[in-house]
Amino acid sequence: MKKALLYMAYTVAYGFWWFVSLLPFSVLYALSDVLYLLISRVIRYRHRVIWHNLTTSFPEKTEAQLREIERKFYHWFCDYIVETVKLMTISKQQIMKRMTFTGTEKIEQLLAEGRSIGVYLGHLGNWEWITSLPYWLTNGLCCQLYHPLENEYFDRLFKYVRERQGAYCIPMQESLRKIIALGKAGKPVIVGYISDQTPFWWNIHHWLEFLHHDTPVLTGAERIIRHTNQVFVYGDVKRIKRGHYNCEFKVIRENTKHAKPFEITEEYFREMEQSIRRQPEIYLWSHNRWKRTRAIFNDHFEYIDGKVHLQKGKDMIW
Repeated sequence: MKKALLYMAYTVAYGFWWFVSLLPFSVLYALSDVLYLLISRVIRYRHRVIWHNLTTSFPEKTEAQLREIERKFYHWFCDYIVETVKLMTISKQQIMKRMTFTGTEKIEQLLAEGRSIGVYLGHLGNWEWITSLPYWLTNGLCCQLYHPLENEYFDRLFKYVRERQGAYCIPMQESLRKIIALGKAGKPVIVGYISDQTPFWWNIHHWLEFLHHDTPVLTGAERIIRHTNQVFVYGDVKRIKRGHYNCEFKVIRENTKHAKPFEITEEYFREMEQSIRRQPEIYLWSHNRWKRTRAIFNDHFEYIDGKVHLQKGKDMIW
């Protein structure tokens, strides 16, 4: 019974998403404007989290400047929602006009040489539209890591949308194995890693300074990149104007196998901080990025043989 209900919900969601995605951008952005008024003025969606993140990340800015960033963030965030809905049916011509890439010549050259590439990205701009990269490359297989949803039907729906443009979704827990298998098969890959999320307590292995915060960071992407010697590339995303983005590929390191531990991760966050400072309104400030602190971590956990363990007598926290 439960499975049947979930399937019905999936069918309704698929149909609604498909129908709305057929609307032209002019209508979608009109809907975005209405949504902006609703979530920023009425609901005040995650206002406390957004305001805390902005004020602590930019202590040098005035309140008026921060209010302007917050206002622009809400506008962009609503645009991101309708743009992602459009992804279900958007044409190749439309997406290539609106999501452009620069620096692809070097990427093509590396892939032609048989090198695999790891592209670090963040929750900046419209990261979902970057799945259109296969339209811009002739060599290699474009892949992205993702967390499968518990609901198999909705997981199928989101996976379908993300793979429509030719990108291949790799479940996070299978990432290293599949990337190694593709390499052994002689298939160079370009893998997108969105690595600015907050790690779970037991996945914290490194802290760094990021936007004036002592920040726990994910290091799994670096381990994969170093293990497979992928070329380390940063995808610098800019919003050109409403509904138009550019991702510039910057090759940071061609030889990553012998990089020092956490060196690649630190370089990535330095690049990310520059991108955010240039255009702060297109970063995902609604995410509670700094909810885990080093003081709480040190009080509850310890490192044993490089792994995180709960200290004796302590209760697990989330």
